Amino acid sequence: MKVSDLLRMSLESLFKRKVRTILTVLGVVIGTTSIVVMISLGIGMKAAMLSSMESWGSLTQIEVESGDRFYGDDSSSKEQEQLRLDDELVETLSHLDYVESVDPVLETQVVVKVGAYQTYTQVQGMPVEALRAKNIPLGAGEMPKAGEELSFIYGNAIISDFMNTRTNRYEYYETGTLPPIDLMKDQIYVIFDTENYMRAGSKDESGQVVAMPKKYIIPTAAVVEGGPEDWNQYSYYVFCDIEALKLKLKQEFKGRVIPGQPVQKSGKPYRELFYTRLNVNVTDMEHVSDVQQIINDMGYQTYAQADWIESDMQVMNIIQAVLGGIGGISLFVAAIGITNTMMMSIYERTKEIGIMKVIGCRIRDIQALFLAEAGYIGAIGGTIGVGLSYLLSFIANKALGGADVLGFGEGTNISVIPLWLSGVSIIFAILIAMLAGFFPSIRAMKLSPLAAIRAE
Repeated sequence: MKVSDLLRMSLESLFKRKVRTILTVLGVVIGTTSIVVMISLGIGMKAAMLSSMESWGSLTQIEVESGDRFYGDDSSSKEQEQLRLDDELVETLSHLDYVESVDPVLETQVVVKVGAYQTYTQVQGMPVEALRAKNIPLGAGEMPKAGEELSFIYGNAIISDFMNTRTNRYEYYETGTLPPIDLMKDQIYVIFDTENYMRAGSKDESGQVVAMPKKYIIPTAAVVEGGPEDWNQYSYYVFCDIEALKLKLKQEFKGRVIPGQPVQKSGKPYRELFYTRLNVNVTDMEHVSDVQQIINDMGYQTYAQADWIESDMQVMNIIQAVLGGIGGISLFVAAIGITNTMMMSIYERTKEIGIMKVIGCRIRDIQALFLAEAGYIGAIGGTIGVGLSYLLSFIANKALGGADVLGFGEGTNISVIPLWLSGVSIIFAILIAMLAGFFPSIRAMKLSPLAAIRAE
């Protein structure tokens, strides 16, 4: 029997029993829809969690801080060497496998003054390329360029931290009113020597009056997008070009110890500046732990979001498996319905099967006929089920994701149906249906031709 004839006869047989076929297909539709929607919820929630975690920092980035190295075998005679972060280490880490780049970060505390208002804040200096790679959303201004004079990028919430020095009040936190400051237009003074600024006017250890440190006019390059309540990972920081920051610190603290920098045994500062931390960017999440282990073995302290995200992902995988299992139960019930339909079809067509055998139809063709009918049921039900899944996924995203019911942020899709899931679901529905029709088809093959012809 030709394949085309076999498929045509199978389809005609299904349409002869329209109501039963529709009800059986409906079971497959419900089963396929259930399993697709359940798995899509797991995929969507995992993606939403990863997106939420990325707002706190890159998932493929390792933060490296200074550490200690010990020498000697005897614990009582071990010598300790403090490991610092310098350009030589940056070069070494850059050549590690799976490392894309290494970005040094230099942090320092400053006082920012605008008229009668001031605030203490932290400045993070890093290479201009690294600043651009962060894709910081800017509400005004633009990124500084390498080689330019020092300029600052202010976080959107910095303005809320300014105190009125005349009243010693933080107006925003007490009254909800922002200080009358325009960080892009106002003249901004920055004091790098915060220690002497606090002690100005008092006497030091030698009895001399501490002079007010120099104030520098530092232009504003940009301000992060959003208001003081629009939190993001850049809200409360000030960013700048690390090379320009180095020059300014060396200018202000010439011959003196820069706050946060180590000193030699003699108490004198080192000639070079050491970094606060290094951001090591790895090619992908799979290799983060390997690179992190290598750096730990070198004696440095490391931190990566992958340290704790792995356990969260394991929990999400379990949830996804449970949701998929719940959907799978519905498809299993549908398979029972297909088996019942095929068995009823065999009982009703016993005489037809007998005649087919008598006229020389191969047993394998008879089996293929029933398997094709089951496959049609799976294909039709699976296709409709996937289409219905997309509709339900759209409704779920609008109702739950748009309203931020689950706390992942407004506009987050909590149900995601990738293309591969659609294809696999239809194929799976067909295979389950054919598997359900396999045992009835075996029964059809074993029917005695003479007994089948005599059957009423």
